[in-house]
Amino acid sequence: MSLIWTIIIGFLAGVIAKFVMPGDNEPSGFILTTILGIVGAFVASYLGQALGWYRPGEGAGLIGAVVGAIIVLFVYGLIAGRQRRAI
Repeated sequence: MSLIWTIIIGFLAGVIAKFVMPGDNEPSGFILTTILGIVGAFVASYLGQALGWYRPGEGAGLIGAVVGAIIVLFVYGLIAGRQRRAI
């Protein structure tokens, strides 16, 4: 059940992160936003467990997932921006 909960929270986090940090280099579309949020939720869970904020097996909450999604969105923007300049 934890994996399903992480995916649901990740979807919501992806939508919120897109509203918080809009831009030209960010992915658009429902599927990419969902993937962004899910990856952000997993990043937040991993970092939170590594830093001792969450117990092993405990996932990040909505706020942590939004922060993780913003981090992933920022990194994606940096990578996409460099590829556009190179072309």
